[in-house]
Amino acid sequence: MYRQDESEVNLDQLLEKLRSFAKRFRLGGGGGLFTWAVFGILAVAAIVWGATGFYTVQPGEQSAIRLLGEFNSTQGPGLHWFWPAPIGTKAIVNVQEVRRLEVGLRGATPVLDESLMITGDENIVDVQLVVQYDIQQSVTTPNGRILEPIVAFLFRSKDPDGIILKSATESALRQVVGQRDIDDVLTEEKEAVQAETKELLQQLLDLYETGIRIREVKLQNVLAPTQVQDAFDDVVRAKEDKERTINLAEAYEADVLPKARGEAAKTVQAAEAFKAERIANATGEASRFEQVLTEFNNSPEVTRQRLYLEAMEEILPGVTKFIVAADSGGNLLQFLPLSPNEQIPALPTQPTSSQE
Repeated sequence: MYRQDESEVNLDQLLEKLRSFAKRFRLGGGGGLFTWAVFGILAVAAIVWGATGFYTVQPGEQSAIRLLGEFNSTQGPGLHWFWPAPIGTKAIVNVQEVRRLEVGLRGATPVLDESLMITGDENIVDVQLVVQYDIQQSVTTPNGRILEPIVAFLFRSKDPDGIILKSATESALRQVVGQRDIDDVLTEEKEAVQAETKELLQQLLDLYETGIRIREVKLQNVLAPTQVQDAFDDVVRAKEDKERTINLAEAYEADVLPKARGEAAKTVQAAEAFKAERIANATGEASRFEQVLTEFNNSPEVTRQRLYLEAMEEILPGVTKFIVAADSGGNLLQFLPLSPNEQIPALPTQPTSSQE
């Protein structure tokens, strides 16, 4: 999670070496040279000690530095210098890394002590959860002071991404699951459980001033206890079949209703067209009749004769006709066939009168 840079110079060992060197120098008889040697060694030691204050912060990291144990400031990426230990200390944290916490499982292995919990209807359910988080989150203390994320993460709580995060996650998840029925948790309300758990977990972490931001909460496996797993699987399958049947029915409805509405509209339009046609025909016939009536009232005889001749023109072409001579005498009748395929018999030379 973070790395603590340690001093590369051990002052106790350095002083011990100076003492042993001074003793050897005195035995050899150094005089005033000893003092200059001591100062030279101390100067070299000071330079080496000061050089250990240089450190590098990589991209995506931040360093929090303390002076005599008290927080001093933060530094971003780059090469920096600060008082070496024991005067100054520094902790470097990767603030852009997205980390994850597993609750109820470790890899593919379930952890029942964490995953088993009681639902609102007093059933037991096995819930496995994965939390993704980072530390890019400003923290507001109870007195209203805003802390930098790295400061809150390092100095406001102990082991924030360990026992605190794990305990807060379990507490939030158990509280949310404990307010819902087991059927909701197993089937329909998984998205709501995730959203509520994330919100409640973030509230707890902000209250503890951990500097952690929850990015995602994902339910992995939500199972009923092993003893009743088959029964719950049957319930889930039945609900899935119900939803599938409803979807098929809605799809059939969406297919049939537009066709039926189209056929109905087509029938109505055809009826309207037929109605308009009959009204137009009736109106035309009535108008023509009124015109004939007007002419008939003006010249009744001429009109009667014309109507008679027009009627005969329509009737006579489809009827076989005979012309009978009235003065042929006796019971012998002479016929004059007028059909185009019959021969015309000879007629008497004397004048005749015809009767139709």
